[in-house]
Parts: sequence; C-alpha cells; structure tokens
Amino acid sequence: MINTKKLKKVYTTDEVETTALNEVDLEIEEGEFVAIMGPSGCGKSTLLNIIGLLDNPTAGEYYFMDNEISGYSERERAQLRKGNIGFIFQSFNLIDELTVYENVELPLLYLGVNATERKQKAEAALERMGMMHRRNHFPQQLSGGQQQRVAIARAVVADAKLILADEPTGNLDSDHGDEVMKLLAELNAAGTTIVMVTHSPHDAGYAKRVVNLFDGKLVDEKMQEGFHV
Repeated sequence: MINTKKLKKVYTTDEVETTALNEVDLEIEEGEFVAIMGPSGCGKSTLLNIIGLLDNPTAGEYYFMDNEISGYSERERAQLRKGNIGFIFQSFNLIDELTVYENVELPLLYLGVNATERKQKAEAALERMGMMHRRNHFPQQLSGGQQQRVAIARAVVADAKLILADEPTGNLDSDHGDEVMKLLAELNAAGTTIVMVTHSPHDAGYAKRVVNLFDGKLVDEKMQEGFHV
C-alpha cells in the first residue's frame, strides 16, 4: 500500500537549509498497524504528512496504492486522498459550529454522496464509536475522549483504507487515551491500515510494528504482538 524509496524532505529559507527526512525507505502493507516513534523534530510528522498526501517530498519516490505520487500537484494529491485516507489529530480538529453528526457527515459531502447514503454512513460511524447519543451536541459540549471518538468516526465514515493518526492521545488522560487506542486496534482488526505517530511507548504497544526515526533517518524497526481485540 505504502512504499517510500530514498525519501527526502528539505526545508529551505534564506539563511538555513534543514533536512527533515533523509533517504527514508519504508514499506507498509495493507492491513498493518505501524507506530512511528522518535524524539521531537526527528521527522515523524513530516513523514506522516507525505504519506497522507498533504505534502510532496523534495527527492525520492513515494508509491501509494501503486501510484507514484512524488510529482503530483496539490489538486492531484487531494483527489487521491478523497475516500482513501482518514486523519486523526491530537487537537481533534472538529468544527465548533457544526454538530457531532454534521462533523462526521462532512467528508461525505465533499465526496458528493447522496443524502440517504450520507445519513446511513454517518449514523453507522457514530454507532460504531458509541457516540450516537451525542449526535446533536456540539464539540465544546463533549469531553476530550468523546471529541476524539467523533474525530475517529469522521476519519472512517467514507470507508478510508488508511487511517493516519498524529499523537491521537496527546490531549487525553490515560483512561480516555486507552479507549481511543482500543478503538484504533479494533479498526485495524477489521482490516483498516493504521499509521500512527506517537511519543508514547504505551500507545506504540498497540501497534504490530514500531519504526524509529532519528534526525530524519529510519534507524530501526521491530515487530511485536500488538493489542489483541
């Protein structure tokens, strides 16, 4: 599903050139649950942004679902993202002016899904996350754990093949964090590919493979049992 070859990302200003990723080779098969770890500034989020088609590499190759995308325009990347990739962020990124239901429905509107199917899919996603009883509430009326459940429902509502999670428990206490990690493990057990950036060894324990970055380089990786649903 994901294959990078000598992937490089360099940020250049008038005064300095910073290498965020330095020739990263990474392959992720469909159905995997991979955690990307490493210290702050090591390139984790940069790699996730490129995997998620939010940015292009400076050099190297990136294949997503057999498409070599390193030269894609922003418009082409957006088209490939639609319906294929769902995002979960540390800060939830819900729209305060929309209800829980409307937030979850939003990706389907962008995809042009008809009203009947939108209702069916949005309600199914909320039911799956245990949030149907909150469908008419607004984000600010929810706890952090509930907001992240809604964010996960939004990420999966269009049947995304790949979920990218950037520090998904970063703003949650340990109990709510574990709830979110178990939900991700359940999604993975049902066949969804998950790539997660985390500082937390505890959260990384839910993944089946842990990849470590340091100074923009992939320094090691290990397989593990992960969480059994």
